[in-house]
Amino acid sequence: MPWESFQPGMKLTAGRMLSISPVWTDWTPVWTTSSGANTPSFGSNSTITARWAQSATTIFWRLDIVFGSTANFGGGSGSDNWRISAPAPAAAVIGECGYGEIQKAAAPGGYTNSAGTRQPLRIRLTTTTTFEFEMSGGNINAVSTATGAGLIDAVTPWAWDSGAALRAWGQYEAAA
Repeated sequence: MPWESFQPGMKLTAGRMLSISPVWTDWTPVWTTSSGANTPSFGSNSTITARWAQSATTIFWRLDIVFGSTANFGGGSGSDNWRISAPAPAAAVIGECGYGEIQKAAAPGGYTNSAGTRQPLRIRLTTTTTFEFEMSGGNINAVSTATGAGLIDAVTPWAWDSGAALRAWGQYEAAA
């Protein structure tokens, strides 16, 4: 039963309760880029957990990706931002629909260890069907992110590696 606003005189039924009670289900995210070129791929051994639920017109979602050794992070010069498909179309493009973190597996140059490579993310719906991931703060060890600020891609904020992770969660309004 699709969601419908509760109106005077309507009866509370099992179907109506199911339409407003979230039921979590898997979705298969598609990884692309903002230009459509330099397309990345998860490869055969990345670990991907993507779950979502809908309650009325609100979509709740969570995404956990640990990249494997066969992942291809795409190419480009840092301007071909990663996109991951949303589980269901959104009502509109919005600048913030969630939060998350990225973490590199091995310490890049200038870092004393990999623990300092975790960075917070703000998730955007840059189309009604795709997320993009924007670094929204500094590294947890206060190393400057001046060379790696902005939307993430194959080279921003670092050269990605096997074991690196992208984790995000949030909510947005579903398309009618």
